[in-house]
Amino acid sequence: MHDRRRAVEQPAEPNGRSRHGACRRRKRRAGPARGLAARWTDQEKETGRHVADCMGDVEHRYAAVALGCPARWLERLPAVVRELEGRWSITVGDALDTREASCSWVAAAVLADGRPVVLKLGMPHMDGEHEIAGLRFWDGNPTVRLLEGNEDLGAMLLERCEPGITLRTLPELDQDVVIAGLLRRLWRSPSEPHPFRPLSDLMAHWTDETMADAERWPDVGIVRAGLQLFKELPCTTPAETLLATDLHAGNVLRAQREPWLVIDPKPFLGDPAYDATQHLFNCAARLRSNPGDTIGRFADLLGVDGERVHLWTFARAAAEPRDDREEGDWLTLARQLAP
Repeated sequence: MHDRRRAVEQPAEPNGRSRHGACRRRKRRAGPARGLAARWTDQEKETGRHVADCMGDVEHRYAAVALGCPARWLERLPAVVRELEGRWSITVGDALDTREASCSWVAAAVLADGRPVVLKLGMPHMDGEHEIAGLRFWDGNPTVRLLEGNEDLGAMLLERCEPGITLRTLPELDQDVVIAGLLRRLWRSPSEPHPFRPLSDLMAHWTDETMADAERWPDVGIVRAGLQLFKELPCTTPAETLLATDLHAGNVLRAQREPWLVIDPKPFLGDPAYDATQHLFNCAARLRSNPGDTIGRFADLLGVDGERVHLWTFARAAAEPRDDREEGDWLTLARQLAP
């Protein structure tokens, strides 16, 4: 989503997050309209793309939010931030650099005792529905710590990662080692009851979107093969754990409590082999030039079945919803990986 597919990200300011392209690319619909999690129309979403022209009297710091945000959501930001400043006894500063973001507004903040924190307000979207629950479950091991959370507002008060530079500053082979270690720590099974959805729900959601875009499929056979794996792979997993689903080097920040901490998880329950794919897609040049060795090396570091990682990577390259379906790069990769 690329950053589920495009590996372009500036070194982050503290807890500055990457673009999770799912929000930008697809028309999301959320659940009950509460707080910032209200539904919006396609017209409102399109209007929100022209943030600088439509914000009117809204303070400048809120106009720095990412492209693709619906105007109605943006217009509510100042009031919601003021409410959270009182509720959580924080002073909120300017928005952090969100040029790579499209699903949240993130700002530096300070607690009453002077400790630096980060305030994040997430737009409602299918992938990120249980981000707060996931952060509570992992409880800082190895994610950034959630200090306060409000699901109705999509609001998170987070531990500040300092210096906060992203893992992208390391060579990709070193990124492999760090991300593999983090994923192995993340893969734990929550006890019942829990809110987390199965990975098959995400695959069904993607299938619906890809099917709706059938007129743009460049290779019907390849896309249908990918869609078939979206259906089959979740049902044949040898293990099921809580997945991050969007873990790549842009979502790993240098910190003081630990050398590296995970931000921006999008939790689903499912096949650990799936969780290898996001980092692989963010190493696009290496993946395309030598897909077999790239996938095999990372699967070995993770201790998961390399063939399943191969199949998941093919399925996503072939059938994941995307704006750039006609550009050919992902079709070429899918044909290289086709089983």
